[in-house]
Amino acid sequence: MPTILFLFGLRFFFYSEEHLPMHVHVRNGDGRAKILLETAQVVDNNGIKPADLKKAVAAVRQYKAEMIQAWIEHFDEE
Repeated sequence: MPTILFLFGLRFFFYSEEHLPMHVHVRNGDGRAKILLETAQVVDNNGIKPADLKKAVAAVRQYKAEMIQAWIEHFDEE
């Protein structure tokens, strides 16, 4: 599970065997979520508070290019 970013107590990561569309998982002490990289759309949230989820979406928007590049590099190696 490569960690892509750790910000505001939120860990952004991929699982080793992911699937399309490109997305990132987010976890903190409250729960977890899944956000699509292209659109920064939350497709699953299990416990992350709205304020933290808003920060996570903003981070995906800000670091979108880097996260997509990390996805490509990680999954092209397999």
